[in-house]
Amino acid sequence: MGSEGFVKELNQLLVSTYQTIEKMERKMICKGSAAAARLSIAEIHLIEAVGRGKERKTISAIAERLNITLASVTVGVNKLVKKELLQKKRSEKDGRVIYVSLTSKGRAVYRRHADFHMSMVKYITLGLTKEEQYAMLRGIQKLRDFFAGKTEV
Repeated sequence: MGSEGFVKELNQLLVSTYQTIEKMERKMICKGSAAAARLSIAEIHLIEAVGRGKERKTISAIAERLNITLASVTVGVNKLVKKELLQKKRSEKDGRVIYVSLTSKGRAVYRRHADFHMSMVKYITLGLTKEEQYAMLRGIQKLRDFFAGKTEV
């Protein structure tokens, strides 16, 4: 396959992979959960940002992690509070600071999302040699860097 053919095939593969991951992610997370069935992918990723790590999350920390505006996070958090997936609590030390955490329903969605990603990674890496694993990591790092605006074409 020539260089042009490789570029065309890689582009088609990236586009279809992104679309498939998004569909499967939603399908797997929503399976058997009425609360999750009403969620968008953006809301699922907001839940992931709140659930990841041990530290308490503020609106600004979530916005920074997701690289979106404070206003977008505030709107999303408020929607998920109404859906009983997130809860907000003011800091006792500084009343201006609001911490966001998962409710029990939110933790269930978070776990489903984490399980989906772990299953995906295990399947993708099954049977790969160390060299293939390294090449895959390197390629995905370059893809991430491109989307993060760290590189120019």
